[in-house]
Amino acid sequence: MGGHDYWDFGLGAGLMWIFWILLIVFVAVIIKSSIAGWGNRDGKQPSALEILKQRYARGEIDQDEYDRKRKDLVQ
Repeated sequence: MGGHDYWDFGLGAGLMWIFWILLIVFVAVIIKSSIAGWGNRDGKQPSALEILKQRYARGEIDQDEYDRKRKDLVQ
């Protein structure tokens, strides 16, 4: 009767939904990885000593703890 079967339409519509979902997930992953890379453009991770210095600068640790940990790291 019209040349179109219910299953043909259902399969096509289902595949179209899968396509759009995969496309949105792909774009979201690309955006997330781009944003994550902004803070560290050279690709190197900060060293333990750099992290220690940052923690001290933010006031997370006091000078005594900083000195003890720095001594452990520099050995």
